[in-house]
Amino acid sequence: MKKLIMISGTMGAGKTSVCIELQKFLPENVFLDGDWCWKAEPFVVNDETKEMVMKNIAFLLAQFLSCSAYQNVIFCWVMDHQEIIDELVARVEEQTEEPFEVHGFTLTLTPEALKERIGKDIESGLRKSDAVNRSVERLTLYETVETEKIDVSTISAGKAAEKISAAVCPGKAFF
Repeated sequence: MKKLIMISGTMGAGKTSVCIELQKFLPENVFLDGDWCWKAEPFVVNDETKEMVMKNIAFLLAQFLSCSAYQNVIFCWVMDHQEIIDELVARVEEQTEEPFEVHGFTLTLTPEALKERIGKDIESGLRKSDAVNRSVERLTLYETVETEKIDVSTISAGKAAEKISAAVCPGKAFF
């Protein structure tokens, strides 16, 4: 059965890096980063843009799941409320007749590890200085999201990807 692997976590947790590594472990896969569907300047968050992004993401995920070339669809985004995940899955189910399993994971980390990671991003010009506080403040939101938690405070993206692949396909060795 096809699999939709949803990876969440606060900004700076390493979602994109983990998904890129996960592609090395899972056969017949495609990867969509939710941020790619909302990379706008100016970045505007309102009801209209939120609805547009949800529609775009659901459409792309449904298309990937409907395509015979892919068995594993990897998706990451900042999904800090269970309602976001539930709504996306419901929208995808409406758009495809292809049966699929949903596997949800949240990358967690300590505030100290998060500050260090985002600090490096700020130094290299990838993020603005306000990103640290905004991201740390959101850490607790992920505690109530109904996903498997993976603490990435002290492990590499590759190691996190190994854990996810083992959970998604138990008993299979892809590495």
